[in-house]
Amino acid sequence: MSALDAALSDIPAAEPHLPLHKVAAVGIGNALEFYDFLTYSFFSIQIGHCFFPAEHFSNGLLSSLATFGIGFVTRPLGGLIIGRYGDRAGRKPAMMLSFMLMGIAITGLALTPSYNRIGVAAPILLVLFRLLQGFALGGEVGPSTAYLIEAAPLHRRGLYVALQYATQDVAVLSAGLIGFALSSLLTPEALDDWGWRAAFLVGVAVVPVGLAMRRRLPETLVEADREAPVKVPWRLVWLGLALLMSATICSYIVDYMTTFAQSSLNLPTNLAFGATIATGLCSVCFEPIAGALSDRVGRRRVALCSGVLLLLIVMPAFLLVTQLRSVTALYCATALISIVQSFYGVPVLVALAEGLPKAIRSGSLAIIYALSIALFGGSAQFVVQGLIDWTGNPIAPGWYMSLALAVGIGAMAFLQETAPTVLERKR
Repeated sequence: MSALDAALSDIPAAEPHLPLHKVAAVGIGNALEFYDFLTYSFFSIQIGHCFFPAEHFSNGLLSSLATFGIGFVTRPLGGLIIGRYGDRAGRKPAMMLSFMLMGIAITGLALTPSYNRIGVAAPILLVLFRLLQGFALGGEVGPSTAYLIEAAPLHRRGLYVALQYATQDVAVLSAGLIGFALSSLLTPEALDDWGWRAAFLVGVAVVPVGLAMRRRLPETLVEADREAPVKVPWRLVWLGLALLMSATICSYIVDYMTTFAQSSLNLPTNLAFGATIATGLCSVCFEPIAGALSDRVGRRRVALCSGVLLLLIVMPAFLLVTQLRSVTALYCATALISIVQSFYGVPVLVALAEGLPKAIRSGSLAIIYALSIALFGGSAQFVVQGLIDWTGNPIAPGWYMSLALAVGIGAMAFLQETAPTVLERKR
């Protein structure tokens, strides 16, 4: 069976594909989950002050970032359990389960008292709720990405799956706007005390909306899909781990620019949040374009070209920011990296999802994604801050990002093309 035949066999002819606006419920739910998870990163300094005060902890920021990383420990477990549940019970039940668990976790985290009120119980509860967040999000990406690719018309899969990343960056943009507003309106003391909690509670408020929208979605997995014999494509699995490792490190270093601007560039908090806004706005605009372009010219070509370009601009961008230490340089460098990163990350995820057999797509994709995120996403911000502290050089994030890109570009060179349009032209 050819690659195109495999792609076509994935799609039941009797089932109509959903128009893009009807799968928006997947994207909205995905955005809410990532907003809840990533908001911690943008308020890591304030959370560090709340749960790891200086009089009790030698480095509150590193303690806060370590707790951020702890949320990634349970992501593989969530990917294994909820992702496999998506292959057995269906994509829709799995997406509902992960969303409900995230709602519980974010509510608990927002309402946990500070260290000054309940002592060591505060950071313990913080860690427990971060673990639950990680478990929930680990089970979100596999079923939701599988749903998007199965609901899409054959030649628009890249555009549909781009919603996975684009809605994650809607979360980044929303967090940046809310963080900018709160840091502009509140004193540093108020932001440490309750301002960051208000940002989390915004996510809590919209959880019922996401649940209601997902409940109305049709299922894309039928009984015949569950019973189909499959062979695990191990070559694709290993390449997928390398590719998602690379894309993950790049993404989380870009998301770290807000904390980097405060801790390394000494910029005011409200101006530092502009980096998050720039990241979210550029990514939301360009990721759908990247997905659509990969539908026309191929996943492999788009990812390779953008990966090489990103490798060429990363170090000059960090050098520019650290030398000028200006808001304009920070915003321009962050925007440029975010745009090119969009064209690198999206086709990587589409190619991986497209290449996996439908019967094991949700679970396999969830585990590959969660492992990559757990090993390299959760540690990325801690590693780069540790490198900055160890070397005393603020361009250390650029070194780490360049290494990740080199690995990803090498892996992409061995990945087979999966875009149906390109495969049809080769026939």
